[in-house]
Amino acid sequence: MFRLKNKIWKLIAALVVIFGLGGFLQRPANGNAALTQGVQRFMAWGKSNSAQSKGSTTGTTSQSQSTPPTKQEAAVVLTPEVRQQLGNNIVWNGHGAFIIDNNQSGLNANISSAPYAVNQVDSRGRAWRGDAWLNKTTRQYQNRSTTGNGATNWKPAGFLQAYNLTGGYSHAYDRGHLLGYALVDGIKGFDASESNPKNIATQTAWANEARSSTSTGQNYYEGIVRQALDQGKRVRYRVTDIYSGTSIVPAGAHIQAKSKDGSVDFNVFVPNVQNNIEINYATGAVKQR
Repeated sequence: MFRLKNKIWKLIAALVVIFGLGGFLQRPANGNAALTQGVQRFMAWGKSNSAQSKGSTTGTTSQSQSTPPTKQEAAVVLTPEVRQQLGNNIVWNGHGAFIIDNNQSGLNANISSAPYAVNQVDSRGRAWRGDAWLNKTTRQYQNRSTTGNGATNWKPAGFLQAYNLTGGYSHAYDRGHLLGYALVDGIKGFDASESNPKNIATQTAWANEARSSTSTGQNYYEGIVRQALDQGKRVRYRVTDIYSGTSIVPAGAHIQAKSKDGSVDFNVFVPNVQNNIEINYATGAVKQR
């Protein structure tokens, strides 16, 4: 037993030296409690550093990935055709997106129907709008693979993927949804898969995934709705992909939400851009910036 304990302490000492933790772990004079405490600290340190290192596989950091586009980079999609669809009240929010009509959705949330989710395509057959009336029963907490809605090989128009990018996200595109899986997969009969051509369009990794208050991609605004549903609120929700002319890749997503109790009400436009690439919206071709 004594030899075993010595071997354990030698192993811990070696780890301390390797990771440069110095006095992070200290051998107690006696007692397993101190040993347990030291191991817990070590595990916590490991988890913290692991979380910080997650992100791009090309060496970019999670911080650089989450960096939002600048106003100049975002405004490139605000062509006359896009502005006409969004209206005149378009204000930069400072974190990657634009506020529309003073952040007031104008949606009618004073309804009493059962939850629903529907998609519409535009006159060119492009994924255009997702409209929904949501409550806690529409939420999906299981991952896609568990529910049979995992990744597929189907690609929306313009999905000319680019990998090994530097200076941010390591890839260009995601299969961007109008109505998010976590919000609507609880609705029977709605196709929340990644291959629903009415609900999926080509979207940049940033526009789809960014979810912090300082980097406001679509996932950030969906998070507001997810939280509202988790609190038992009922929410009217609409996402409209905005296209410029005949382009096959959306210029961005116009996202609106309003809860029945009025505590949630927003109206924003998330531009379909990413700060380390340039996009040809007519074809989907990507160029590293």
